[in-house]
Amino acid sequence: MPDVIFPGHEGRLEGRYHHSKKPNAPIALILHPHPQHGGTMNNKVVYRLYHIFAWRGFSTLRFNFRGVGRSQGIYDRGEGELLDAASALDWMQQHNANASGCWIAGVSFGAWVGMQLLMRRPEFDGFVNIATPANLYDFSFLAPCPSSGLMIHGELDSLVTEESVQDLAEKLMMQKGVVIDLRVIEGCDHFFMDHLDEMQGHVKQYLDSALAHPRKRAIGGRR
Repeated sequence: MPDVIFPGHEGRLEGRYHHSKKPNAPIALILHPHPQHGGTMNNKVVYRLYHIFAWRGFSTLRFNFRGVGRSQGIYDRGEGELLDAASALDWMQQHNANASGCWIAGVSFGAWVGMQLLMRRPEFDGFVNIATPANLYDFSFLAPCPSSGLMIHGELDSLVTEESVQDLAEKLMMQKGVVIDLRVIEGCDHFFMDHLDEMQGHVKQYLDSALAHPRKRAIGGRR
């Protein structure tokens, strides 16, 4: 897990990067929760996601948004953080020019930023969202959603309602070819305290299926 520093729009960005030993390995980008509420690339859910993708043979990057840790800049309400995510993806692609696939995963605020990047970059094959903040941010830009993915929600999430996540999943599946696998973990809160293993199991199971039976992309892309 070497430390890496790469250029962003407002200065240097700090990350942790795992480079797969497999030739033409797929890449995965992991985005952390809200910077102003303690979110960092060392968040426990982010850490688990990072290792899930690395274990599956992905070249994997998690990084700190601007103003977090050693990343330069200041919080920018999601607009600058989207630029940070795009810079991270550019850096990943420079080091993995022949990547066989591309995935993105985000936690809470990171899921919102990640879905915006998903709409802007056609190379993504799939996504994993944890604690998608469907009632806290506007997701109307997903019209239509360009990729299938997994959404995991905690039954006892006091910040995000299950109904809002369900409604978002149903709207996304109105696009032909897009399938959203929504899984609700009983007794789990927004931070997945005491439910990390269960969350990890769901993500591993989903990736096993998705990578074994890749779906055609709804819009453009390689597949």
